[in-house]
Amino acid sequence: MDLTASQRKAVFGLIVVVLAGLGVYMFVPATRGRGPAAAPPSPRHSAAAPAASPAVPTASPIPVAVGPPSAPDIYQWLPFTQSELATAASVTTEFSDAYGTWSYSQDARAYVATMRNLATPDLSEVLAQDYSVPGVASARTSSQQVSAGSAVIDSLRAFGPSSITFVVTISQEITGAGGRSSATGQYAVTVANDGGSWQVNDIELASAGNS
Repeated sequence: MDLTASQRKAVFGLIVVVLAGLGVYMFVPATRGRGPAAAPPSPRHSAAAPAASPAVPTASPIPVAVGPPSAPDIYQWLPFTQSELATAASVTTEFSDAYGTWSYSQDARAYVATMRNLATPDLSEVLAQDYSVPGVASARTSSQQVSAGSAVIDSLRAFGPSSITFVVTISQEITGAGGRSSATGQYAVTVANDGGSWQVNDIELASAGNS
């Protein structure tokens, strides 16, 4: 329908008001009905730290047991076993103890008897002869000497398919009419295996050699 002049002015005025309000809404944030504008951050504040990344678990090294290197089996290179070496050493020590132990009251046979089964028959005969040497035997008897011997194996000098030579230190404590004295000597003692039995077949001063 046709509007009168006054009606057209009223409608125009309403449109102007609506447009003005829309302009204020669009360009002035405070008028949008969302509260006051947020204040800018203070320049004294540092930027927010970035979010920490989640920790990534690291793989732990697998423990590996490391033991000392095993010692080589030296007996694989020797013509005798560990048990045979121990027996040979025992016979050598027992013989050497008896060799350094004697008394003026013993004759040669009694002295050699202390080494029975420890020395071969041939060596026993040699020892009896050495014990009976006139000058040595008479000095021992006149001074009433008694010797207590003890032996220690120092090293292994040589070995063969059925024999071993040890270097042995024999110590003697000698008592007699003249008092007490000590004597020490180093000997090369050879022990041989005959049919599974070890016996000493030679004794010499170590400085003279025995192999």
